[in-house]
Amino acid sequence: MHLYQLTAHELHELLINKELSAEELNNYIFDRIEAVDDQIRSYITLTKESALERARVVDKQIQAGAKIAPLAGIPVAIKDNICTKGVRTTASSKMLSNFIPPYSATVVEKLEAAGVTIAGKTNLDEFAMGSSTENSAFFTTKNPWDTERVPGGSSGGSAAAVCAGAAVCALGSDTGGSIRQPASFCGVVGLKPTYGLVSRYGLIALASSLDHIGPFTRDVTDCALILEAISGNDPKDSTSASYKTPDFFASLINDVRGLKIGVPEEYMAAGIAPEVRLAIEQAMSLFESLGAVVEYTTLPHTEYAVVTYQIIGSAEASSSLARYDGVRYGFRAPDAEDVMDMFMKTRGQGFGPEVKRRIMLGTYVLSAECYDDYYLKALKARTLIKQDFDRAFEKYDVLLSPTSPTPAFRFGEKAVDPFHMYLSDICTASSNLAGIPGISLPCGFVDRMPVGLQLMGRYFDEGTLLRAAYTFEQNTGYHQEFPEI
Repeated sequence: MHLYQLTAHELHELLINKELSAEELNNYIFDRIEAVDDQIRSYITLTKESALERARVVDKQIQAGAKIAPLAGIPVAIKDNICTKGVRTTASSKMLSNFIPPYSATVVEKLEAAGVTIAGKTNLDEFAMGSSTENSAFFTTKNPWDTERVPGGSSGGSAAAVCAGAAVCALGSDTGGSIRQPASFCGVVGLKPTYGLVSRYGLIALASSLDHIGPFTRDVTDCALILEAISGNDPKDSTSASYKTPDFFASLINDVRGLKIGVPEEYMAAGIAPEVRLAIEQAMSLFESLGAVVEYTTLPHTEYAVVTYQIIGSAEASSSLARYDGVRYGFRAPDAEDVMDMFMKTRGQGFGPEVKRRIMLGTYVLSAECYDDYYLKALKARTLIKQDFDRAFEKYDVLLSPTSPTPAFRFGEKAVDPFHMYLSDICTASSNLAGIPGISLPCGFVDRMPVGLQLMGRYFDEGTLLRAAYTFEQNTGYHQEFPEI
């Protein structure tokens, strides 16, 4: 097995036993990036020099006999809509192509405090708007399992980097499925935490009431380690919960006896590929054989989730992106005749087609003529969707579903019809509307393309999710498969 196939906790053992130095590990990962990233294009910016400097600090601590943190010296990639002080942060948009933040996001500060090294910034759909990473203003990222297929989105660069061994772990953001869906497509673990558990300070906003930051990892153990490192209250984020972070590592128990698992019928309905349904049914059978109670349930307002998500998400995006006007920072169109012309040219030239589409939709649903008919109704539908989950979790500890209705699709396959692309989020958007946690982990393959299993849990009950996910992982071997790239 190659070093790039090892998990963070396995590499930690090598580091503390002095079988490998942090500097050697980081050089190895950058060699791996050089070997494969011209094929998958996961990175926008690399930060090799600063990573090696931090690695040398970790090595000095080890040589001095100090006890290092579990993630110290581990190379982690950061989605390029998460601010990094002194390092270009573009959100994969022409609008921010030269933006260098004067501060780091709280999650980046927390990771650096845990001793990680930052390998670089990863590609995404522009301003995190998309499900395939085809909307980046710079280039498309490819799926390491099949470079003719998408890696998912919007966090496709982070998922592809971890999948290909070009990073040990990564951070992404999830507004309607943008961590879980690419995790499913790339065959890695991706977790969206409870809204408020992880600070959003320093995340370039898409839709502030829906945005979450979470990890991509190769197994559930690493997921618990990263989640524990980035969680916690942050006074710089007004939506950050005053919640004491539990010991997520202690939740990694290979035992689901007595756990009650509900399977929403709506998530297994028409539109789910038969091969995906079969993989999910096999996962259900495995949980039953391990002592869990598994039965079908219903979330009756699921049919409104995608439309509700698009209305609310677009409305908030329209508001969030109003700041990009060519005055404050970022791109400014040249040769404008006056201020109004500069505004119009800047936004017309700086934003890509999908961003413009959502801005126009959001502005429309927030207009005086349409507010009651669209935005207000979407808020009411969001409440109904949340209440569906509340009722389900009165009976069940965990809800189980496919992460995505299909495996990774080919480039251009869904680009013609935007709504067809939006349906990629049909299994994931509801949990963003409700704010509950969700995790995707590999549960099978269809024609050598990964299939993702999604588990959803109660608010701030990531511990139960990790327990269920860890048990599934320990009784299968899907997470140990690697693409030939």
